[in-house]
Amino acid sequence: MRILVIEDEPQLAGHVTRALARRGHTVVAQPDGALGLRAALAHPHDLIVLDLNLPTLDGLSVLARLRQAGSPARVLILTAKAEVEHRVKGLQSGADDYLAKPFAMDELIARVEALGRRTATPGVADLLQVADLQMDVRHRRVTRAGKIIPLSPREFDVLQVLLQEPGRAFSRTELCGRVWQRDHEYDTRTVEIFITRLRKKVDTGFSVPLIHTLRAVGYTVRAPD
Repeated sequence: MRILVIEDEPQLAGHVTRALARRGHTVVAQPDGALGLRAALAHPHDLIVLDLNLPTLDGLSVLARLRQAGSPARVLILTAKAEVEHRVKGLQSGADDYLAKPFAMDELIARVEALGRRTATPGVADLLQVADLQMDVRHRRVTRAGKIIPLSPREFDVLQVLLQEPGRAFSRTELCGRVWQRDHEYDTRTVEIFITRLRKKVDTGFSVPLIHTLRAVGYTVRAPD
């Protein structure tokens, strides 16, 4: 993958860059938000490792401008352990995953490479559909009533799980396990954030919602009765 690391701590940026390069990725680093944003917009990258506490332009602003510009790059945000609010804002703004500092390099590599997997689940149909919502799994394309719905990789993954079994309710813990391979308490909040993002993209502007919350049970996608 082509990876951009936006991190202002030179030692950490060097460790991350070298570790990812040893895994066969093409990696470049930028030391502040403004330079990182310029690099992200000037050249296509598959994934961006983005620190939130950056000089010149903070990470949340970089993320917002990337998404406003239509960047499809997957984004892994780095935050201090206590910055739960910032993590939530990052996920709400379009990040695909987060990692709290300090972290083990093996975990960062695992998160990066998990975000890089874009192959369809074995045995899953190439076309999934509920009502007028269609997902082309092979080409990672989602439409509703013929209108293309741009989704981040993680949004796509969550919706794919729901569409594979229409009408079935998935708990937050189960969705967490399927999509993120993690199930601790904070990640269930992450699922809520992604469901909210999906509702805005999939149901806004349509008279009939397809994504539903079943109180005390979980989430489902189902056609209208």
